[in-house]
Amino acid sequence: MVGRFGLDKTQAPPVEPGDAPEGLALATFAAGCFWGVEEFLLAIPGVVDVVSGYTGGARAQPTYEQVCSGATGHAEAVLVTFDPTKVSYEHLLEEFWRHHDPTTPNRQGPDVGTQYRSAVFVHDAEQERLAKESLEQYQHRFQRPIVTEVSPATTFWPAEAYHQRYVERTGHGACHVANW
Repeated sequence: MVGRFGLDKTQAPPVEPGDAPEGLALATFAAGCFWGVEEFLLAIPGVVDVVSGYTGGARAQPTYEQVCSGATGHAEAVLVTFDPTKVSYEHLLEEFWRHHDPTTPNRQGPDVGTQYRSAVFVHDAEQERLAKESLEQYQHRFQRPIVTEVSPATTFWPAEAYHQRYVERTGHGACHVANW
């Protein structure tokens, strides 16, 4: 299945925090390599689309190579379009915590760098409240402090087409760390 941004050779246009289609909502998560995050979120009933990309940095139209350099400040992230009548934001947060190690700063498994940080980019005050409450609730499951940042969503830059639906298209395993 091809997402709303398709698999052509061009980078899709940026998405702003308020750009959710009518009746749907957006969520943005960073939890290491975006391929694995995209894969587990796509499997959740009520998730309409997941797009891999870059957010949280200062450079407009960043490329994969620029983000990997660590110089842009962006995180590899996913933009989730979901139907809030079928899946709650709280459930998406549960899956986010369950599928990565939020106690390792700027790292997930073998992937190291600020682009692999753990972050929840919130689209409104309610998401911020729920993300902070969820972080506090999940802290007791870990011996080390959770380092996940909770920050306002900014422009989301979809990654190049070859990153979209990578696991689905190639059959290669994803790079998320673990199910907690």
